Amino acid sequence: MRIAIIDDNEKDANSLRDAARLWAEKSGIPASIDIFPSAEAFSFRFIENRDVDLLLLDVEMEGEDGIALAKRLREEGCGAEIVFVTSHFELAGEGYDVDALHYLVKPVRDGKLFEVLTKAHERISAEPPFIVISCDGQTIRLKEKDILYTEALLHYLVIHTAAEEYKIKEPLGVFSGRLSEDFFRVHRSVIVNLRHIVRITRSEVTLDSGGILPLARGKYDAVNQAFIGRM
Repeated sequence: MRIAIIDDNEKDANSLRDAARLWAEKSGIPASIDIFPSAEAFSFRFIENRDVDLLLLDVEMEGEDGIALAKRLREEGCGAEIVFVTSHFELAGEGYDVDALHYLVKPVRDGKLFEVLTKAHERISAEPPFIVISCDGQTIRLKEKDILYTEALLHYLVIHTAAEEYKIKEPLGVFSGRLSEDFFRVHRSVIVNLRHIVRITRSEVTLDSGGILPLARGKYDAVNQAFIGRM
């Protein structure tokens, strides 16, 4: 499990790191743990590498506080589990709309942190892959299995599911980088969920929804191999 501790109090951050390391050792769950002294420091790393499963996030920090950082990360599509750490529990209610897993009150007891880390690991292990999108002023967790395909239209992306369409503003290349290997770019402007394909020809792919999408020249062999590999 990849854990990021974001806390401007060095003593508190080190204490959380040591306790998390002990939990990983006792539970036999491999964990990488990084400490960031500010929201800005984490954001700089997050731009380069979004590979994080759990955030232990201090609510009260200089500069951008933990609540503001969590809301921004959700808007940017971060689907990591979030655990707030605070000295004032009355602030906890401010973060409900970011789907926080838990709130821990400082000083954090090892036993309580262990319980939360175990719960986080269970959720991460059990949940099917999903992405977080910002659409019409809402933050939405969208399961990958529900996505049929995504197409680029001018400066927007349209995510098609069987039940609904979601229009977001994000480059197709960035969006595709957030998806699992279940997705394949069949055309310069279209990414399709391989698990919804029922037929492939030299010029198009047919989905189980009945939709037909164009297949770019030279992509036939590659999409066939990818499709067979996901069966």
